[in-house]
Amino acid sequence: MFVQYLQNYVSHFNVDPLYQRSVESACYDSIAQKWVVTTTNAVLGLVVAEFLVVATGENSQGFILNVYGLDSFKGLAIHSSEYENGKKFVDKDVLVHVLTKELVQLGMYLLKYISCTLVDKMVLMLSKLLYGDLGAYGIQRPFEGPFWLKKETGRSPVIDVGTISKIKTEDIEVDLTKHDDGGLFNENGMPKHKSPNHWKGEHGLYCVGFASAGLFGISNDAKNIANDISQTVRGNEAHIKKKWVWMIYLFE
Repeated sequence: MFVQYLQNYVSHFNVDPLYQRSVESACYDSIAQKWVVTTTNAVLGLVVAEFLVVATGENSQGFILNVYGLDSFKGLAIHSSEYENGKKFVDKDVLVHVLTKELVQLGMYLLKYISCTLVDKMVLMLSKLLYGDLGAYGIQRPFEGPFWLKKETGRSPVIDVGTISKIKTEDIEVDLTKHDDGGLFNENGMPKHKSPNHWKGEHGLYCVGFASAGLFGISNDAKNIANDISQTVRGNEAHIKKKWVWMIYLFE
């Protein structure tokens, strides 16, 4: 479904993506008033554009919090991006939130109108009614709610698309995972400004997916950026005949 969505998007908006390219650098040319992006695949290439949208998102690189006591912890501490399989974690305790995509969609809708704490309570109650106690299958729920965790830590819940039923029937066993920032990013590669003012930098630089708000945040970012670019283009139509928008997507 996701792949079909991307294909439909490309077809509908007549997008011509350039694949298998790594971005080596991105800098703003103040004389030409353009972004110059250096890319590599088989050969070195340059892309020049008026707008630059960094759409890598907040989960593009692993980040492990500096947790008190971690230095003396004798177990294995790795980021989920390094996880390969559960062989190393047999008989270990893990904490997992499990929600259906419908519950996630409901939660994102309710967050527009009521507090995160209340949304978490409602969604967790519905999740327990739907799935029951998953402790017998090796899945333990964290004490914090899924939307609070997403907002505060960037950690997303597991979205169930059939996995839990496979676990219950034992078909699946649980084994217990040089750049110009344009005034937008801090030294950790995250926006300097907090949501909802995080998505816009200087000289036509934008970012998508850094609001710690899941798909809801990504949707808001995309709409804000599209509207801002549209207003900029319309405002300069008398002086500029054509503008190009270059969007960078990096998939880990």
